[in-house]
Amino acid sequence: MLVGCPIDWLRGQAAAAGGDGVFLGFDFPIGLPRCYAVAAGLTNFIETLPGLGRGRWCRFYDVAAAPDEIGPARPFYPLAARVKGRAAQAHLVAALSLSDPAGLRRICDGRTVNRGPACPMFWTVGANQVGKAAITGWRDLLVPALQDPTLEVAIWPFHGPLETLIESHRIVVAETYPGECYSQLGLDFRAIGTKRRGSKRRQSDRALHAKQMLGWSRRTNVHVSRALKAAISDGFGSSRSGEDAFDATVGLFGMLNVLGARRAAGEPEDEVVRRIEGWILGLDRKDLLD
Repeated sequence: MLVGCPIDWLRGQAAAAGGDGVFLGFDFPIGLPRCYAVAAGLTNFIETLPGLGRGRWCRFYDVAAAPDEIGPARPFYPLAARVKGRAAQAHLVAALSLSDPAGLRRICDGRTVNRGPACPMFWTVGANQVGKAAITGWRDLLVPALQDPTLEVAIWPFHGPLETLIESHRIVVAETYPGECYSQLGLDFRAIGTKRRGSKRRQSDRALHAKQMLGWSRRTNVHVSRALKAAISDGFGSSRSGEDAFDATVGLFGMLNVLGARRAAGEPEDEVVRRIEGWILGLDRKDLLD
């Protein structure tokens, strides 16, 4: 579903909720890798965010087309990679004065017991890239939201513990990662068959997980509408957007697990994580393997 202008959509969510609070999870990174932040001289993500795209940071959201255009004030790359091997993540490592590729990721982006490492934040090509989503999410949604006092927006974990924020703010935003929620709901695409690896991109493979998803809703007393139940059972249709609807539902169920106290939010103890890097909702620090 296309939402149009992100900030108008957010205001619509607040209006629809009336006097109730709104808890939103977004599948894009919220925060900066600490190694990059040190190199760029940044100490607080929330304080830095409104200034990105202005002044010294006026080209921050302009994706670099060539390695010599990359720098701390213009970290997203590449604009396109039409020739295989022409663009490399090593270009980011060198241009951002990092010691190794690990510096392109936050702690929460590391490999876990449930998934492999996340794509580096500033990388903008490929099926698993997150750079373009970060640009849109920060520039077009988070910054306008934080600048609108009527929305009373707080971003977890930067503004405080989740429970406190939900009690004190009209809108609370958190970063979610559906791939991290699969195992929490009993979903495993690796177990679909012996002849081929399962994929969330296949409608039939998504439909095979309907039993687990609907079973979770019954066990947790989460009401699922007739329309959503039909979509889950059908594998969310045959269109290319089916995997997005599947992941959105998985991410929502993961958020409800946290709200229902069936899983801890994962409040980070590290001060640098709370100020600069951020965290994925529901991620247990003990599950990180790197």
